[in-house]
Amino acid sequence: MSTVSNTSIEESDIASLFSHIVNSSQDEVMKWVKFSSDFAGSDGKQHALLDNLNKDLSQKSVLLGDGLKPSVADIVVFAAVQAFVSRVSDSKLQKFPHVLRWMDYIQNIVDFGTTLQKINVAKSVFVPPCHPKKADKGDTESSSKKAVSGQKIADKSNGSADSKKPVGETKASDNKETKPSAAKDNKTSGEKKKDKSAGKTAEKASEKAPEKTADKDSECNISILNIQVGLIRKAWKHPSADSLLVEEIDLGDGNVRQVVSGLAKYCSPDDLTNRHVVLITNVKPGKLRDVMSAGLVLCASTEDHTAVEPLIPPEGAKIGERISFAGFDGKPEDVLNPKKKQLDKITPHLRTDENGIATFKGIPFTTSAGPCRSSIRNGNVK
Repeated sequence: MSTVSNTSIEESDIASLFSHIVNSSQDEVMKWVKFSSDFAGSDGKQHALLDNLNKDLSQKSVLLGDGLKPSVADIVVFAAVQAFVSRVSDSKLQKFPHVLRWMDYIQNIVDFGTTLQKINVAKSVFVPPCHPKKADKGDTESSSKKAVSGQKIADKSNGSADSKKPVGETKASDNKETKPSAAKDNKTSGEKKKDKSAGKTAEKASEKAPEKTADKDSECNISILNIQVGLIRKAWKHPSADSLLVEEIDLGDGNVRQVVSGLAKYCSPDDLTNRHVVLITNVKPGKLRDVMSAGLVLCASTEDHTAVEPLIPPEGAKIGERISFAGFDGKPEDVLNPKKKQLDKITPHLRTDENGIATFKGIPFTTSAGPCRSSIRNGNVK
């Protein structure tokens, strides 16, 4: 994490304060230094300048660079607008959503110490959609009863109309229609049974379908994995396999575990010693060529597998902290079930993007100090 000195910042002298760390030939940087100076020295025009900044940030994540490290321009402008933004009401700040998003990012990757107070940014909470509520069995039966009741009322109405006929006609019609009427009643009873049977079958099918879908979604949900930041204390060659290395990985709080990795072709034990890595810690422990392994170090690789390297947590990430993914807040399973092949369903969605950021379905591997990455871009992760 980058650190800014605790020296107090004078708003009226933003340009001179940072002039010693920028080159005058860097036109883009100097443009933002001038913006900062104008912002600090223009009373009453800050809202207009903030609106211009908001429009500029609507097209990009940060002012300069790729965002992995804060640029001088981002730090300068943040320092200039922070004091003003901290005094503006929440209702007025809603007019500048891109500025708020950018300020929240910068203040969480740059340590300003006690020089600048953090801006409180209200963040929206992701609420996953719910499955439609099943039709209640009682409601279905109630509807069927109403339909049957309506049919009986209709039959009674027809009977009342027939009773108004002359006596002779009534007897004749009774003699002719007695048997068909009984057949009709029998048919209605049979249809009722079929309808109930069909309704129960459809209801059972509708109950099973959402369960299967939910199970399938949970098996491909990254939150079932316990992915943590670890520190390799020492590494050595596997005693009986040339392609394997054995690592002793510290997860903090006295939690040290042994992991076997297929990295011997790509890294030496010295390369891995004292290196921070990202690993899955809730895989089922087992032996690899007679050596116990209790974890899986995640690595990025090229499509042809000619280059492989462990993912790199950002500087400042805490040993043992769990990697998070925006929108996936579930608890990890205690131990993955190998029979369900959960990893096989998740790893196809793990990749590095064009900037080398490790992602699950495009969502970054995130720590308290920022995203995890690799020098291998657009690669597979597993």
